[in-house]
Amino acid sequence: MSILDLIPAPVRPWAVALVLLSIAGAGAAGSWVIQDWRYGNALAEQARQSADLARTAAEATVGALVIEQDKRLALEQRLKDNDESHYRKFSDAQRAQQRLSDRFATADVRLSVLICADSAGGCSVPAATGAGILDHAAVRARLDPAHAQRIIGITDIGDRGLIALQACQAYVRDVTR
Repeated sequence: MSILDLIPAPVRPWAVALVLLSIAGAGAAGSWVIQDWRYGNALAEQARQSADLARTAAEATVGALVIEQDKRLALEQRLKDNDESHYRKFSDAQRAQQRLSDRFATADVRLSVLICADSAGGCSVPAATGAGILDHAAVRARLDPAHAQRIIGITDIGDRGLIALQACQAYVRDVTR
């Protein structure tokens, strides 16, 4: 007696179909598992390669950032040195102006201007000059201390402007380097 004899006759074709479908399903499920395994390995390899590529790119980016940071720190140091140098020049000029202003205030020094000896014909300058003579013995007039203070103030502003201009030019040179 066989197994088919145990199955009733009207159900036998369905049983055979069910067994064949089970065998086909098992084959399909097995191939599905094998494909899943193959594609899983391929995807894992692809993910590993992608991670390696991302790590390499990240390392290159970090290296470039470190280089740029070093450049920025060097530039900041140069600018700091330049600022200190220009501040020193500026403060020296301020102290010199303050000393000169104090000397004018105490009448220790007086500003004077050259005036013409001959008001009708202009200033006369001798044709032959001797060594060591700067103003050819011309007559000088002393300025009022208040006017001298104003003149010194104007020249101080000019000195400050020149120092600031030099600082700006040095900054631009350093930045464009």
